[in-house]
Amino acid sequence: MSLFGLQSAAFDKSSTRGAVRVRPLVGQDRTAWNALWKGYLEFYKTELPAAQYDLTFGRFLNPSEPMFAYLAERDGTPRGLVHIILHRSGWLEGPACYLQDLFVDPGERGTGMGHALIEHVYDVIRTAGGKKVYWLTHESNATARQLYDRVATNAGFIQYAKNL
Repeated sequence: MSLFGLQSAAFDKSSTRGAVRVRPLVGQDRTAWNALWKGYLEFYKTELPAAQYDLTFGRFLNPSEPMFAYLAERDGTPRGLVHIILHRSGWLEGPACYLQDLFVDPGERGTGMGHALIEHVYDVIRTAGGKKVYWLTHESNATARQLYDRVATNAGFIQYAKNL
């Protein structure tokens, strides 16, 4: 299967950086993913209904969806996650990748796990033939912004949103 003409095998990649292994999400990861996803949502003081958990997890496993998830493991235990969404861009010939969610268990922060997740996404998208990875974070997320300032460029945009 090919999304936007990309090399789909690239999305099945795993990688290792130091003691951190990053790999694609699989169906058997539901319990671990639920816990990490819940931690992410709690960090942003958000709750979602169980049906949304089901829908989102299912999208990650559906090969026709342009959404992918990866887990970061230390000692075989998932301790971080990243979710990405591919989309077309009027500014690029090839597709862009929106890094929608990144979460590392609080006990793993500062260990390189977040960096490993971001570098994994860069590698997957580069290998697939994508042209750009970008993301948002809250201005108050100072710890994560220290990492983000090292691995990407703050484009200076301000986000506006309206829930419909």
